[in-house]
Amino acid sequence: MRQKIVAGNWKMNNDLAQTEDLLGQLKNQWQENEGVRVIVAPAFTNLHHAFESLRKTSIDVAAQNMNENSEGAFTGEVSARMLTSIGVKTVIIGHSERRAIFRETDEVLAKKVNAALENDMEVIFCCGEELNERMAERHFEVVKSQLGKGIFQVSEAHWKKVVIAYEPVWAIGTGETASPEQAQEMHAFIRKTIAEKFGETLADDVSILYGGSVKPGNAQEIFAKEDVDGGLIGGASLKAEDFLAIVNAF
Repeated sequence: MRQKIVAGNWKMNNDLAQTEDLLGQLKNQWQENEGVRVIVAPAFTNLHHAFESLRKTSIDVAAQNMNENSEGAFTGEVSARMLTSIGVKTVIIGHSERRAIFRETDEVLAKKVNAALENDMEVIFCCGEELNERMAERHFEVVKSQLGKGIFQVSEAHWKKVVIAYEPVWAIGTGETASPEQAQEMHAFIRKTIAEKFGETLADDVSILYGGSVKPGNAQEIFAKEDVDGGLIGGASLKAEDFLAIVNAF
């Protein structure tokens, strides 16, 4: 049975003091929920602190990105081995901002996925279409291509460490809104696409998260959809009360 997951992507927010404060609030307000796995992804500089702070809780820590190389002359980059050495065993790969701002290609993302899995890390693989692609009714085509080029090289055995996150980029900070029905439609398509490649049994076990501006007010309706297994949360994850309200929406 696939996991229900709520992951908070803090992006480039929170210095050490702010990270300590937010982690403290999460721990103080956190009530164990056996049905939902909770993950937070602070900035690189605060990953070790977050891991140590949350060690005695059931909240996991993820990195927001990593390099595809194991080591070398890649100034400013961080490898999978560096992350696992501080206890971080989950990484977000292919976030829409990495694709759009830093021009990460499907080919590069496939290498990152392979490097993470080779180091026994869990991957949260992001996919999703831009507004012009949605308007042109190419959204299914785009997502299928991203999956095919970025994650479908993974062996069936490795899929136990893969989570998919669907981000309708056009519904994030644009004023446009994706309906729960649109979220369900794409999640069902993603699961069907995985099933066509790897079989229905594997596809039914893969958690697919929704990453389109989930908030306390809409989380319950979105999470009620059959193929939505949780959320990859951006802005709302920076406020403990909002983030935990989303967790409790299940």
